Amino acid sequence: MNIKVRLFATLRTYVPEATIGATLDVELAEGAHLSDLIARYPFPADLVKLAYVNGIYQEPGFLLHDGDEVGLFPPIGGG
Repeated sequence: MNIKVRLFATLRTYVPEATIGATLDVELAEGAHLSDLIARYPFPADLVKLAYVNGIYQEPGFLLHDGDEVGLFPPIGGG
């Protein structure tokens, strides 16, 4: 199945093709979970603090489906 992924903030530094605004196409086996997607990237999994699937916050055990759009975010701070 094909998943569209956007990496935000410092997570992009680990994936050269993940420029600002870029959507990455990732092929996963049917039955893959959000945690399987995260594990495919070279950053430590614990750097992902928020994950959205189709605009809705999801936990790592969420079952992905063909065509899902995922956004992965590191810890974000502000003032």
